[in-house]
Amino acid sequence: MVHNCESKEYRTSPHAGTWYPGKEKELRDQIKTFLQDVNVPVHGDVVGLVSPHAGYVFSGPVAAFSYKTIEGLKFDDIVVIGPSHYHGFSGASVDTMNGRTTPLGIVEFDLDLAHRIINQDKRIKYDPNAHSQEHSVEIQIPFLQVVQKNFGLVEIVMGTQDMETCQMLSKALINACKGKRVLFVASTDLSHFHDQEKAEELDKRVIESIATYDPQELFNRLRTDSCEACGGGPIITVMMTAKALGAKTSKPIQYATSGTISGDYSRGVVGYLAAVFYTETATDIGVNLGFSDEEKAQLKDIARRSIEAAVKNEEQPEFKNLVGKLTEPYGVFVTLNKHGNLRGCIGRIIGDQPLYKSCQQMAIAAALDDPRFKRVAEKELDDLEIEISILTPPERITDFSLIKIGRDGLIISKGYNRGLLLPQVATDYGWTVEEFLEQTCNKAGLPSDAYKSQDAEVLMFSAEVF
Repeated sequence: MVHNCESKEYRTSPHAGTWYPGKEKELRDQIKTFLQDVNVPVHGDVVGLVSPHAGYVFSGPVAAFSYKTIEGLKFDDIVVIGPSHYHGFSGASVDTMNGRTTPLGIVEFDLDLAHRIINQDKRIKYDPNAHSQEHSVEIQIPFLQVVQKNFGLVEIVMGTQDMETCQMLSKALINACKGKRVLFVASTDLSHFHDQEKAEELDKRVIESIATYDPQELFNRLRTDSCEACGGGPIITVMMTAKALGAKTSKPIQYATSGTISGDYSRGVVGYLAAVFYTETATDIGVNLGFSDEEKAQLKDIARRSIEAAVKNEEQPEFKNLVGKLTEPYGVFVTLNKHGNLRGCIGRIIGDQPLYKSCQQMAIAAALDDPRFKRVAEKELDDLEIEISILTPPERITDFSLIKIGRDGLIISKGYNRGLLLPQVATDYGWTVEEFLEQTCNKAGLPSDAYKSQDAEVLMFSAEVF
């Protein structure tokens, strides 16, 4: 569909009003609601995203995780790549109209970049039929309009998704985008209309391939039907492009199905994934307590083996031949993540027994006893990421200027209420010292300013985190 504005032709958005709200305020409010409670710590420059493209009531909460990573960042251009659902053709099509209109306004296409991409290879062209009804690209644009201000847009639809086409398109993008800061967005849903257990089994293989940053493995799995992704070609293309442009880190950040979001499992579910590709910047978290790489590896092995035995209801292993400082008393927290999401975190503040023993106990507790989560199931074990924080003894402070974000964690107590936040939390959320104090109060179930009270106790500690 075409809209003429001052002699320029703009592509309209035929799915506005059905797949997502058709009114400006309702649409903007819905997207902001999706974004408001999302936090995705990314320490580096974002180069690529994976985002789903179903109706917003289903996929919007997952898409928000991708788009939160670029909120406030600036790009010269954004290239959105989606699969063709309605029109069969070979190669890829780049839209060469003047831009797109949505309920949130007009986005101008960067036609210079669009034509540079087309000129890279004869298999890239403009096929108007590829764009007229295609929702996979359209669905991404309102999110971009909310989290970005001024950017040039390029919309690409892939007709064929074989490895040769992915490699060809990736090479064209790399050559055409030289000298620009460009974000590449792969639009895709995952498995379609299986029961929840089967969907998770299939989608796990896509997530694994992205987590290991292996586009060839993803292509092989898609080709052999061991997993599903209608936009597999766009994912592979963005993975290869982002890696070539310096994005060394590939991170799945959120996964859900239409069933987990809507509660309706009756007709099978559709899988949705958010992922980010970025150039990782080192951040200083905590302190160096002198633990060797061997000690860290052994401690993580203790945590993992203890969790596996507990989840499988097997006898706990005995740990012998412990190296270095593992028999010394330290406080420790064990944090479990799954697909980039917190899955459990339990710790022991005071070091009153050997570190390895506390780590074993806290790992089991994080897997089975964190009241915020269900007990870890055996099928989840391979997906768990373990982070260990070895604590320094807490010290009481009254001068809050001593708190250093990234180095210090906080414990705030008042009466029977107590809250603790690890050093990495403030860095992940980008808090100031004041916000860190307020959030620790909130964690304790206290008013945000309770730390100012004379009867409140504020303790500071640090940790070695790995």
